[in-house]
Amino acid sequence: MFIRKDHYELLEDLKSHSAISSLVIKHEVSAGDLSIYVSNDDIYDVLKILKDDDIFLFSQLTDLCGVDWPENEIRFEVVYNLLSMSNNARIRVKSLTDDKDNIQSICKLFPCAEWYEREAFDLFGINFVGNKDLRRILTDYGFEGHPLRKDFPLTGYVEVRYDDDKKRIIYEPVDLKQEFRSFDFESPWEGVKYPDDNLDSENLDDK
Repeated sequence: MFIRKDHYELLEDLKSHSAISSLVIKHEVSAGDLSIYVSNDDIYDVLKILKDDDIFLFSQLTDLCGVDWPENEIRFEVVYNLLSMSNNARIRVKSLTDDKDNIQSICKLFPCAEWYEREAFDLFGINFVGNKDLRRILTDYGFEGHPLRKDFPLTGYVEVRYDDDKKRIIYEPVDLKQEFRSFDFESPWEGVKYPDDNLDSENLDDK
């Protein structure tokens, strides 16, 4: 049976590794998985060690995503989820960045990161230095803003439609067609007039 290396063992390996222990800012455990925080200046070096070192061998990047915390001084978290098939272990690496800072691309380490980074750029506006194809991937090229930021309006800024006169797709400011409606939330059973109880009794007595 292949025993899974748990987060306690993994944390001890990180602490005993001279090249990586000084680069970990802090750590936490959630749902049995270890998460470590690393400076965005050190993210490439840390991920390279985790991938190549025989102690770790996190050879697969299963996911890369952004998280928006607009109330924080440094707004965005970039989260890397790694899997080691050799050690049957997982680790989550997190780094902080914002509009003023950039973060190093890891496409050279994990080629699959190219599209993940494009997605984070498209939806959050996170800039990955070294990604040679950093452009929108889910939204249209003329899209305005980054839709997964928490301050992005639910309606968006523009809407797209086909114009019969111009015979092409056009962009227009959002115009909500549905007018405000006043809904009556009164129960359908309220306001119903029932026969007078006394009248019903008299009717029954007559029968």
